[in-house]
Amino acid sequence: MAASLYLVAGKATDSVTHGFLPAAARLGLDVVLLTDRPAAHAHAAGRVVECDVSDFRHIIDRVEGEPAGIFSNSDFLQVPAALAAAYFGLPGKDWRAAARAKNKGLMRRHLAALDPVFSADAFHVPPDAPYPLVVKPREGVASEDVFLVHDARELETRREDIAARRSDPLVAEEYLPGRLHTLETLGDGRELRVLGSYRTTVSPPPFFVEERLEWAPPPPETPQILAQLDALGVGFGACHTEFVVHEGRARIIEVNYRLIGDHCDFLMADLLGIPLFERILGVHLGEPPALEVPAVRGHAVAEAVIADRAGVLCAAPGPMELDDGAVRLAYLPQRAVGDPVALTRTNRDYLGTVRAIGPGRDEVEAAVARFRSAHEWTIA
Repeated sequence: MAASLYLVAGKATDSVTHGFLPAAARLGLDVVLLTDRPAAHAHAAGRVVECDVSDFRHIIDRVEGEPAGIFSNSDFLQVPAALAAAYFGLPGKDWRAAARAKNKGLMRRHLAALDPVFSADAFHVPPDAPYPLVVKPREGVASEDVFLVHDARELETRREDIAARRSDPLVAEEYLPGRLHTLETLGDGRELRVLGSYRTTVSPPPFFVEERLEWAPPPPETPQILAQLDALGVGFGACHTEFVVHEGRARIIEVNYRLIGDHCDFLMADLLGIPLFERILGVHLGEPPALEVPAVRGHAVAEAVIADRAGVLCAAPGPMELDDGAVRLAYLPQRAVGDPVALTRTNRDYLGTVRAIGPGRDEVEAAVARFRSAHEWTIA
């Protein structure tokens, strides 16, 4: 039996369905997709095997023969995937680094010497806490249940509201002011390369919905973030780090030890002109790294189309790619016509994403505006 790539997944995502699975096929890999949601991956290329992917022992049990690699792009599954890869002696992430990245309490504790940030269990915040604070799930994603609070009473209201919907631990962290950026990196365990950076625009407080990301040169303070990632042990495979810069100081908001999502991964691959998904898989297969990053010319943006009300999506464009003059546009929906839409004030409210690459900011912004005015998204 040929050695297989085991791709460990939870819910179906465009990054896996339209990114990593096609990349694996182009590499000629035999892919086995391990998931606890097989119905969601029914149309995926390769063999789909049901598995409790939250437990590394179950992943190990499902692997047949000598695997070529074990890989996951899920926030929640980096630790079990790393442990399973280590069991078979395969290249992979340090499971401890993956745990630090996912658990915001562990991350703050581990970075305290480099960048002390107030962080506490949201139900045990001391009276002298440095408000405003941000309350959020300790291991949450997608801005879900993340709120800015200005005093103890507001904190109590928000945490009780969140706790009524979910039972996982909550943290309250010091609010970090500044311009929001991302840092996209790829490493092989020895060398970490910066692929690029986005400037992120978020919704007004108390919510933190990412509305658009613009490709931009990494800010001068980037070495501070690289030092913090090194302290966390992050240096293998792809990583998407969110941070703010304020008065010359760069401070991590969140480390997502995986490739950036919400279609910004496809934008980055197109802009860099490299087989990004193949390169990431190659690192996990133990292949010689191809970490060279080409110079980027032009401007690029990913802008989310965000629901403004709850209901049912009655009209929306389908996936498409087109040219508007010198600007390349692509639209990929995240909701289909007929889908129910719940207004959550998180990234879950995305109806789709417009991606654009062009020679300059003015051309790109004008093309995105024309695309949005030419199409209709109706929720009723």
